Amino acid sequence: FQEHDGYFEIGTSMDLAELEGLSANTLPPLSRMLRFFGSRQIKNRATIGGNLCNASPIGDLAPILIALGSEVILSSAQGDRIIPLESFFVDYRKTALQPKEILRAVRVPKIPDQARVVAYKVSKRQELDISTVAAGLYIELKGDIVSKARFGFGGMAATPARAVNAENAIIGKEWNRTNIERATLALDQDFQPIDDHRGSAWYRKTVAKNLLR
Repeated sequence: FQEHDGYFEIGTSMDLAELEGLSANTLPPLSRMLRFFGSRQIKNRATIGGNLCNASPIGDLAPILIALGSEVILSSAQGDRIIPLESFFVDYRKTALQPKEILRAVRVPKIPDQARVVAYKVSKRQELDISTVAAGLYIELKGDIVSKARFGFGGMAATPARAVNAENAIIGKEWNRTNIERATLALDQDFQPIDDHRGSAWYRKTVAKNLLR
């Protein structure tokens, strides 16, 4: 876990228990998601690289890391590639890793003072459960105007993904309830979730909109 000018670099074999502690004061929304990730025994063995390379659409770390604007460093004998985390997930449980390439590190930008960022996990139990919907929500404000927005969701598609239409619906607008409601409506254009035993498509859409609110 290294601090650089403007970002933190996290080695992907770091266990999640250690990452939870290190991020408590540096990246609080990430630490909050890790609080509800799983049991202490699991977090003492699980790694950030394992969670991301698993490429589950309901992996807990991807939505908040996407919202924070994270990049991943992919390494091989030919050198490094750096890509946005949302581009790392290419299909259901498939990643952008090439043969003989590893996920070496994750770069997470520092959170500026003008940003508001939160992480949510909705599951049937508060702890030791797979999420039905997870969200990482990030905006930056210039006065009362939203200058940047990144909304990462899990459980809404085949991969963790950004809600680009919802982001565009709020960028450049005043940060108020009316414009937030417009952004929630735009989520219908971003995601067409499925019905499964964890929740119906209607439920997932409703929860995602309520988390944004």
